[in-house]
Amino acid sequence: MSIDLTGRSSLTDALVIATGRSTRHVASLAENLARRLKEWGYGTARIEGLPQGDWVLIDAGDVVVHIFRSEVRAYYDLEGMWSVDEVSHRRRSAEHAGA
Repeated sequence: MSIDLTGRSSLTDALVIATGRSTRHVASLAENLARRLKEWGYGTARIEGLPQGDWVLIDAGDVVVHIFRSEVRAYYDLEGMWSVDEVSHRRRSAEHAGA
């Protein structure tokens, strides 16, 4: 899943949220993505949480990728948090457009 944060965050333009089946799978996905980003010319991404493998964050600048185990993803519910923010953002944008 991807969430567009353009104009809503000074840290990044988008979040990508993915799920791995196990801690090993999460770590493997994160390592592979970091390697690919470097190959594609995006430089070296910052990675947090790799040793634990429950939730790995890859900061690639304009895009931040979160890779979770399914239980951890459900617990933190980033989609829900940002969708609530999306509703507020749309409401504010509509109010400004009508003003």
